[in-house]
Amino acid sequence: MAAHPTSTPTSAEEQALFAKLSVESAAVVSQPSAWQRVRRNLSVRIGGSVLLLLVVVSLLAPWLGTVDPSLFDPASRDLTPGQQGEITTLEGESLKHTFVMGSDSFGRDIYSRVVYGTQVSLIVGIATALVAMAFGIALGLSSGFLRWLDGPLMRVMDGVMAIPAILIAIALVAMWRGSLLTVVVAIAIPEIPRVTRLVRSLVLTIREEPYVEAAISLGTPTWKIMLRHILPNCVAPLVVQGTFICASGILVEAILSFLGVGLPPDIPTWGNVMAEGRAQFNEYPHNIFFPGIFLAVTVLAVNMLGDGLRDTLDPKMAKRV
Repeated sequence: MAAHPTSTPTSAEEQALFAKLSVESAAVVSQPSAWQRVRRNLSVRIGGSVLLLLVVVSLLAPWLGTVDPSLFDPASRDLTPGQQGEITTLEGESLKHTFVMGSDSFGRDIYSRVVYGTQVSLIVGIATALVAMAFGIALGLSSGFLRWLDGPLMRVMDGVMAIPAILIAIALVAMWRGSLLTVVVAIAIPEIPRVTRLVRSLVLTIREEPYVEAAISLGTPTWKIMLRHILPNCVAPLVVQGTFICASGILVEAILSFLGVGLPPDIPTWGNVMAEGRAQFNEYPHNIFFPGIFLAVTVLAVNMLGDGLRDTLDPKMAKRV
Protein backbone atom coordinates (compact mmCIF):
# COMPACT_ATOMS: atom_id res chain seq x y z
CA MET A 1 0.00 0.00 0.00
CA ALA A 2 1.65 3.15 -1.16
CA ALA A 3 2.04 5.90 1.34
CA HIS A 4 0.93 9.33 0.30
CA PRO A 5 3.42 12.09 1.04
CA THR A 6 2.18 14.60 3.66
CA SER A 7 3.06 17.91 2.07
CA THR A 8 1.67 21.23 3.40
CA PRO A 9 1.59 23.53 0.43
CA THR A 10 -0.68 26.56 0.89
CA SER A 11 -3.14 27.39 -1.76
CA ALA A 12 -3.31 30.75 -3.50
CA GLU A 13 -6.46 31.67 -1.54
CA GLU A 14 -4.78 30.95 1.79
CA GLN A 15 -1.75 33.02 0.84
CA ALA A 16 -3.96 35.92 -0.19
CA LEU A 17 -5.90 35.69 3.08
CA PHE A 18 -2.67 35.58 5.08
CA ALA A 19 -1.34 38.63 3.25
CA LYS A 20 -4.59 40.52 3.87
CA LEU A 21 -4.54 39.70 7.59
CA SER A 22 -0.90 40.80 7.79
CA VAL A 23 -1.72 44.15 6.18
CA GLU A 24 -4.70 44.70 8.48
CA SER A 25 -2.62 43.81 11.54
CA ALA A 26 0.11 46.19 10.47
CA ALA A 27 -2.48 48.93 9.94
CA VAL A 28 -3.86 48.42 13.45
CA VAL A 29 -0.39 48.52 14.97
CA SER A 30 0.57 51.62 13.01
CA GLN A 31 -2.51 53.63 14.00
CA PRO A 32 -1.44 56.93 15.56
CA SER A 33 -2.05 57.51 19.23
CA ALA A 34 -4.36 60.22 20.56
CA TRP A 35 -1.41 62.51 21.29
CA GLN A 36 -0.08 62.06 17.75
CA ARG A 37 -3.49 62.87 16.29
CA VAL A 38 -3.68 65.99 18.45
CA ARG A 39 -0.26 67.19 17.29
CA ARG A 40 -1.14 66.60 13.62
CA ASN A 41 -4.45 68.47 13.79
CA LEU A 42 -4.21 71.86 12.05
CA SER A 43 -6.80 73.53 14.29
CA VAL A 44 -4.92 72.46 17.40
CA ARG A 45 -1.67 73.76 15.97
CA ILE A 46 -3.05 77.16 15.01
CA GLY A 47 -5.18 77.66 18.11
CA GLY A 48 -2.47 76.41 20.46
CA SER A 49 0.21 78.58 18.84
CA VAL A 50 -1.92 81.73 19.11
CA LEU A 51 -2.77 80.98 22.74
CA LEU A 52 0.86 80.32 23.54
CA LEU A 53 1.78 83.66 21.98
CA LEU A 54 -0.88 85.43 24.06
CA VAL A 55 0.39 83.77 27.23
CA VAL A 56 3.93 84.92 26.44
CA VAL A 57 2.65 88.46 25.78
CA SER A 58 0.79 88.51 29.10
CA LEU A 59 3.82 87.28 31.03
CA LEU A 60 6.23 89.67 29.34
CA ALA A 61 3.89 92.68 29.40
CA PRO A 62 6.20 94.93 31.49
CA TRP A 63 9.05 94.42 28.99
CA LEU A 64 7.14 94.94 25.74
CA GLY A 65 7.44 98.72 25.60
CA THR A 66 4.48 99.33 27.86
CA VAL A 67 3.93 101.79 30.70
CA ASP A 68 1.75 101.58 33.77
CA PRO A 69 -1.77 101.23 32.28
CA SER A 70 -3.18 103.51 34.97
CA LEU A 71 -0.89 106.44 34.09
CA PHE A 72 -2.43 109.31 32.16
CA ASP A 73 -1.60 112.78 30.92
CA PRO A 74 -4.34 115.27 29.95
CA ALA A 75 -2.02 116.78 27.36
CA SER A 76 -1.88 113.45 25.50
CA ARG A 77 -5.60 112.79 25.20
CA ASP A 78 -7.12 111.23 22.08
CA LEU A 79 -3.89 110.71 20.20
CA THR A 80 -4.02 108.64 17.04
CA PRO A 81 -1.90 105.47 16.67
CA GLY A 82 1.80 106.19 16.24
CA GLN A 83 1.76 109.72 17.64
CA GLN A 84 4.24 110.80 20.27
CA GLY A 85 3.25 112.46 23.50
CA GLU A 86 4.05 112.65 27.17
CA ILE A 87 3.09 110.41 30.04
CA THR A 88 3.29 111.50 33.68
CA THR A 89 4.66 108.98 36.17
CA LEU A 90 3.51 108.62 39.77
CA GLU A 91 6.55 110.62 40.83
CA GLY A 92 5.37 113.54 38.69
CA GLU A 93 8.02 113.08 36.01
CA SER A 94 6.96 113.56 32.36
CA LEU A 95 8.35 111.04 29.90
CA LYS A 96 8.30 111.03 26.12
CA HIS A 97 6.29 108.08 24.87
CA THR A 98 5.10 106.76 21.53
CA PHE A 99 1.44 105.76 21.66
CA VAL A 100 1.51 102.74 19.34
CA MET A 101 -2.26 102.26 19.47
CA GLY A 102 -3.14 105.83 20.38
CA SER A 103 -4.51 107.15 23.66
CA ASP A 104 -7.99 107.38 25.18
CA SER A 105 -9.90 110.41 26.42
CA PHE A 106 -7.92 110.37 29.70
CA GLY A 107 -4.52 110.30 28.00
CA ARG A 108 -3.81 106.67 28.85
CA ASP A 109 -1.81 104.44 26.52
CA ILE A 110 -4.20 102.02 24.80
CA TYR A 111 -1.38 99.67 23.81
CA SER A 112 -0.36 99.22 27.45
CA ARG A 113 -3.96 98.71 28.56
CA VAL A 114 -4.61 96.15 25.83
CA VAL A 115 -1.42 94.19 26.58
CA TYR A 116 -2.08 94.15 30.32
CA GLY A 117 -5.70 93.29 29.58
CA THR A 118 -4.47 90.02 28.10
CA GLN A 119 -3.48 88.92 31.60
CA VAL A 120 -6.94 89.62 33.00
CA SER A 121 -8.80 87.94 30.15
CA LEU A 122 -6.71 84.75 30.27
CA ILE A 123 -6.98 84.57 34.07
CA VAL A 124 -10.77 84.98 33.92
CA GLY A 125 -11.16 82.40 31.15
CA ILE A 126 -8.95 79.75 32.74
CA ALA A 127 -10.31 80.32 36.26
CA THR A 128 -13.90 80.16 35.01
CA ALA A 129 -13.23 76.86 33.26
CA LEU A 130 -11.55 75.37 36.35
CA VAL A 131 -14.35 76.43 38.72
CA ALA A 132 -17.11 75.21 36.41
CA MET A 133 -15.31 71.92 35.75
CA ALA A 134 -14.61 71.25 39.44
CA PHE A 135 -18.21 71.71 40.56
CA GLY A 136 -19.67 70.16 37.40
CA ILE A 137 -17.56 67.01 37.75
CA ALA A 138 -18.52 66.57 41.42
CA LEU A 139 -22.22 67.09 40.76
CA GLY A 140 -22.22 65.02 37.57
CA LEU A 141 -20.51 62.04 39.20
CA SER A 142 -22.91 62.17 42.14
CA SER A 143 -25.98 62.52 39.92
CA GLY A 144 -24.99 59.74 37.55
CA PHE A 145 -23.92 57.20 40.16
CA LEU A 146 -26.33 57.92 43.04
CA ARG A 147 -29.82 57.30 41.71
CA TRP A 148 -31.59 58.86 44.70
CA LEU A 149 -29.80 62.16 44.04
CA ASP A 150 -30.25 62.19 40.27
CA GLY A 151 -33.82 63.54 40.08
CA PRO A 152 -33.62 66.47 42.53
CA LEU A 153 -30.18 67.57 41.36
CA MET A 154 -31.14 67.55 37.68
CA ARG A 155 -34.24 69.65 38.39
CA VAL A 156 -32.04 72.25 40.05
CA MET A 157 -29.68 72.21 37.06
CA ASP A 158 -32.64 72.61 34.69
CA GLY A 159 -33.79 75.62 36.67
CA VAL A 160 -30.37 77.27 36.44
CA MET A 161 -30.17 76.60 32.70
CA ALA A 162 -33.60 78.17 32.18
CA ILE A 163 -32.19 81.59 33.17
CA PRO A 164 -29.99 83.36 30.58
CA ALA A 165 -26.35 83.17 31.60
CA ILE A 166 -25.71 86.89 31.11
CA LEU A 167 -28.61 87.78 33.45
CA ILE A 168 -27.27 85.49 36.17
CA ALA A 169 -23.82 87.06 35.83
CA ILE A 170 -25.19 90.62 35.95
CA ALA A 171 -27.33 89.83 39.01
CA LEU A 172 -24.46 88.21 40.93
CA VAL A 173 -22.01 91.00 40.11
CA ALA A 174 -24.61 93.58 41.15
CA MET A 175 -25.13 91.83 44.49
CA TRP A 176 -21.44 91.88 45.36
CA ARG A 177 -18.60 94.20 44.45
CA GLY A 178 -17.13 93.83 40.99
CA SER A 179 -13.91 92.04 41.89
CA LEU A 180 -12.03 89.42 39.91
CA LEU A 181 -13.33 86.62 42.16
CA THR A 182 -16.93 87.83 41.84
CA VAL A 183 -16.73 87.98 38.06
CA VAL A 184 -15.22 84.48 37.82
CA VAL A 185 -17.91 82.99 40.08
CA ALA A 186 -20.69 84.85 38.28
CA ILE A 187 -19.54 83.55 34.90
CA ALA A 188 -18.84 80.01 36.14
CA ILE A 189 -22.23 79.36 37.79
CA PRO A 190 -24.25 79.26 34.52
CA GLU A 191 -21.65 76.86 33.06
CA ILE A 192 -21.87 74.34 35.91
CA PRO A 193 -25.16 72.72 34.74
CA ARG A 194 -23.71 72.07 31.28
CA VAL A 195 -20.70 70.27 32.73
CA THR A 196 -22.94 68.41 35.17
CA ARG A 197 -25.19 67.10 32.40
CA LEU A 198 -22.18 66.06 30.30
CA VAL A 199 -20.56 64.13 33.14
CA ARG A 200 -23.88 62.57 34.14
CA SER A 201 -24.48 61.25 30.62
CA LEU A 202 -20.99 59.74 30.56
CA VAL A 203 -21.41 58.16 33.99
CA LEU A 204 -24.74 56.57 33.05
CA THR A 205 -22.98 54.81 30.17
CA ILE A 206 -19.77 53.87 31.96
CA ARG A 207 -21.46 52.49 35.09
CA GLU A 208 -22.94 49.65 33.01
CA GLU A 209 -19.50 48.42 31.98
CA PRO A 210 -18.46 44.99 33.35
CA TYR A 211 -15.41 46.30 35.21
CA VAL A 212 -17.57 48.82 37.11
CA GLU A 213 -20.12 46.16 37.99
CA ALA A 214 -17.27 43.90 39.17
CA ALA A 215 -15.93 46.66 41.39
CA ILE A 216 -19.40 47.17 42.89
CA SER A 217 -19.82 43.44 43.53
CA LEU A 218 -16.45 43.36 45.30
CA GLY A 219 -17.61 46.03 47.71
CA THR A 220 -15.34 48.81 46.45
CA PRO A 221 -16.21 52.16 48.08
CA THR A 222 -18.35 54.42 45.92
CA TRP A 223 -15.88 57.29 45.96
CA LYS A 224 -13.10 54.99 44.78
CA ILE A 225 -15.22 53.65 41.92
CA MET A 226 -16.05 57.17 40.76
CA LEU A 227 -12.48 58.46 40.96
CA ARG A 228 -10.58 55.37 39.78
CA HIS A 229 -12.89 53.73 37.23
CA ILE A 230 -15.35 56.36 35.97
CA LEU A 231 -13.64 59.76 36.05
CA PRO A 232 -10.57 58.75 33.94
CA ASN A 233 -12.92 57.75 31.11
CA CYS A 234 -14.50 61.22 31.14
CA VAL A 235 -11.26 63.17 30.67
CA ALA A 236 -11.34 63.59 26.88
CA PRO A 237 -14.87 65.11 26.64
CA LEU A 238 -14.16 67.30 29.67
CA VAL A 239 -11.00 68.72 28.11
CA VAL A 240 -12.98 69.73 25.04
CA GLN A 241 -15.77 71.22 27.15
CA GLY A 242 -13.24 73.13 29.22
CA THR A 243 -11.87 74.95 26.18
CA PHE A 244 -15.32 76.15 25.18
CA ILE A 245 -16.03 77.33 28.74
CA CYS A 246 -12.74 79.25 28.70
CA ALA A 247 -13.71 81.02 25.47
CA SER A 248 -17.17 81.78 26.82
CA GLY A 249 -15.67 83.16 30.05
CA ILE A 250 -13.38 85.55 28.16
CA LEU A 251 -16.25 86.78 26.01
CA VAL A 252 -18.75 87.19 28.87
CA GLU A 253 -16.20 89.10 30.97
CA ALA A 254 -15.70 91.54 28.10
CA ILE A 255 -19.47 91.95 27.76
CA LEU A 256 -19.91 92.61 31.48
CA SER A 257 -17.09 95.15 31.51
CA PHE A 258 -18.46 96.81 28.37
CA LEU A 259 -21.86 97.15 30.07
CA GLY A 260 -20.25 98.62 33.18
CA VAL A 261 -21.14 95.75 35.53
CA GLY A 262 -17.87 93.83 35.36
CA LEU A 263 -14.45 94.66 36.73
CA PRO A 264 -13.82 98.23 37.95
CA PRO A 265 -12.82 100.74 35.24
CA ASP A 266 -9.34 101.17 36.73
CA ILE A 267 -8.51 97.52 35.92
CA PRO A 268 -7.32 97.26 32.29
CA THR A 269 -9.58 94.78 30.52
CA TRP A 270 -10.55 94.64 26.88
CA GLY A 271 -14.17 95.28 27.79
CA ASN A 272 -13.29 98.35 29.86
CA VAL A 273 -11.11 99.78 27.08
CA MET A 274 -13.94 99.37 24.56
CA ALA A 275 -16.50 100.79 26.98
CA GLU A 276 -14.42 103.92 27.51
CA GLY A 277 -14.01 104.43 23.76
CA ARG A 278 -17.58 103.86 22.59
CA ALA A 279 -18.60 107.50 23.20
CA GLN A 280 -15.99 108.69 20.70
CA PHE A 281 -16.14 105.78 18.30
CA ASN A 282 -16.87 107.91 15.23
CA GLU A 283 -13.90 110.21 15.84
CA TYR A 284 -11.45 107.71 17.36
CA PRO A 285 -12.37 104.16 16.30
CA HIS A 286 -8.98 102.82 17.37
CA ASN A 287 -10.19 102.91 21.00
CA ILE A 288 -12.46 99.96 20.21
CA PHE A 289 -10.73 98.45 17.20
CA PHE A 290 -7.51 97.24 18.87
CA PRO A 291 -9.02 95.61 22.00
CA GLY A 292 -11.75 94.15 19.78
CA ILE A 293 -9.13 92.51 17.55
CA PHE A 294 -7.37 90.99 20.56
CA LEU A 295 -10.69 89.72 21.93
CA ALA A 296 -11.78 88.19 18.62
CA VAL A 297 -8.42 86.51 18.00
CA THR A 298 -8.30 85.05 21.51
CA VAL A 299 -11.83 83.64 21.42
CA LEU A 300 -11.26 82.27 17.90
CA ALA A 301 -8.00 80.60 18.97
CA VAL A 302 -9.62 78.93 21.98
CA ASN A 303 -12.55 77.72 19.86
CA MET A 304 -10.19 76.37 17.20
CA LEU A 305 -8.26 74.52 19.89
CA GLY A 306 -11.50 73.07 21.24
CA ASP A 307 -12.68 72.00 17.78
CA GLY A 308 -9.35 70.33 17.09
CA LEU A 309 -9.39 68.48 20.41
CA ARG A 310 -12.94 67.33 19.78
CA ASP A 311 -12.03 66.02 16.33
CA THR A 312 -9.06 64.05 17.67
CA LEU A 313 -10.22 62.92 21.13
CA ASP A 314 -13.83 62.04 20.30
CA PRO A 315 -13.81 58.41 19.03
CA LYS A 316 -16.62 59.12 16.55
CA MET A 317 -14.88 62.16 15.10
CA ALA A 318 -11.39 60.64 15.26
CA LYS A 319 -12.31 58.09 12.58
CA ARG A 320 -12.72 60.93 10.10
CA VAL A 321 -9.37 62.56 10.88
